[in-house]
Amino acid sequence: MKSLRHVLALLALLLSVGNAHALNIQPYSPAALQTAQQAGQPVALHFHADWCSVCRAQDKVFQSLKGDASLPLTLLVVNYDQERELRRALKVRAQSTLIVYRGNQETRRSGGETEAAALRGALKSAL
Repeated sequence: MKSLRHVLALLALLLSVGNAHALNIQPYSPAALQTAQQAGQPVALHFHADWCSVCRAQDKVFQSLKGDASLPLTLLVVNYDQERELRRALKVRAQSTLIVYRGNQETRRSGGETEAAALRGALKSAL
């Protein structure tokens, strides 16, 4: 079952990368992140918790940017409560953390930011 989820996530990412003309938001999977990074694609991780009001505010901003042609990248939404190992590996200490990459290189990290201009700027740092 877990490998099927990885295959589906990989297919979704490949479709979005092949047609990457706008912000694409999808659930995090290790395969999706690895595929984007190995291809040198811009990708961002949003550490989100359903109980977090700041995360919900960020999500509204990201949803408003969805389809924005000036942001041709993938935003992977990480379940903050479930992905403890990933949080440790990336030194994420709080929900509402955004980490932006161009391939394997981190280009921006922010926590708790809810201003649309700042979140857009963080995403653009990978382009």
